[in-house]
Amino acid sequence: MVTSVGGVILDESVLIDNSGTAALRPEALSLLHKLRHSNLHLAISYSPALSNDKVSLLKKMAMQYSFDCFFFDGSSMDDALKVANGNNVVTVGYVMKPSREEDFAKRGAFPISSTPNGLIFLPLTFEVPLRSQLQHVDIVLHKATDEIISVELSDSAESSSKITYTTGMQELRRYMENHSDCFVIDPLDKIYPVLDRLKIQQILLGLEDINAEGRHTIRGPHFLKVNNFNEPDLVLRLSEAKLFLPSIVKPQIACGVADAHSMAIVFRVEDFKDLGVPLPAVVQEYVDHSSTLFKIYVLGEKVFYAVKKSTPNVDILMNLSKKNGHGPLLFDSLKSLPTSTEQSRSEDPSVANSHHFDLGLVTDAANWLARKLDLTIFGFDVVIQEGTGDHVIVDVNYLPSFKEVPNDVCIPAFWDAIKMKFESRQRK
Repeated sequence: MVTSVGGVILDESVLIDNSGTAALRPEALSLLHKLRHSNLHLAISYSPALSNDKVSLLKKMAMQYSFDCFFFDGSSMDDALKVANGNNVVTVGYVMKPSREEDFAKRGAFPISSTPNGLIFLPLTFEVPLRSQLQHVDIVLHKATDEIISVELSDSAESSSKITYTTGMQELRRYMENHSDCFVIDPLDKIYPVLDRLKIQQILLGLEDINAEGRHTIRGPHFLKVNNFNEPDLVLRLSEAKLFLPSIVKPQIACGVADAHSMAIVFRVEDFKDLGVPLPAVVQEYVDHSSTLFKIYVLGEKVFYAVKKSTPNVDILMNLSKKNGHGPLLFDSLKSLPTSTEQSRSEDPSVANSHHFDLGLVTDAANWLARKLDLTIFGFDVVIQEGTGDHVIVDVNYLPSFKEVPNDVCIPAFWDAIKMKFESRQRK
């Protein structure tokens, strides 16, 4: 536990390079960037003896990052330092790629000043030894998938896949392994199933336990693992897996590597030949869903959802395939999905709304997944199958951005999820 602070004053020596020229230290911009969205009162101080060109540089940085800037001597200390309330708070050290960190910080998710439920957030950096930083935090929040270099999938259900992390993440993992009191959201072994689309599909089979008479079914899509697209019995295996074309083909590795999102929609058996999707792959049922995707966010005990535009129904995809020489539709799901301005007859609003989104059913599935995966913050995507009304979970991911949910709703829920998980650990 540490005491919350209300403001930070950066001395000139932290920012200005110690050479004779007016230049910033290499790490200065990164520091200013992190503090910019901290919700703290921030200032830069400099001595009266500092050269004019260096003062100009500091004032430029202060204006750019919305800091105060003033000259500092002993007599100005009382006016300069603002001590915050002396409440004990829980410190959350977080690590993720800079773009993700900035996205969270801009929305006020990582304040250095205390949140209403008593959290402060401290960015961890791999540029200096982690041990000294981790001594000051109570919780480590990570997006380890940002730090993956490679993944070697295991063929055995008993053994885990081999994951190679960046040097910094390896250091953090060793620290966590050697310090059982280091509280992590979430332990690395808990996120491993989310890295493997096959494992997630197998887990989703268990949703059968929560389905009941008188309500829609929630399930995963039918699926099949493929090691070789030229397998002679591929057609038979697809049939046995209840898969019909078109189907969507995805790499088994779900995230953390460059081509994890290289996918294809396949319309004919011959489309599998030399298909440009990394192997091993998972062939997944394609569900007509009126181009509507429900993004579900689980933040501790709270469940939120947002509605997004998705890929079109099969008849539209067939037309896109014809324009592509009747070949498969290849795409990167992070960059661009197959879309069309053409509207399917089945995508008429009166048809699309014939099966309503069942939030109660999805919440039951979210709670089931939270117990099964033992994750604190995760998300999954649901589509509603036309004709049956089945709610089909087509993707599961760890620590999503949940940026489609209003900040005043999701950010407090994010803080509560972290605090509640920490307190539950403290009670054990």
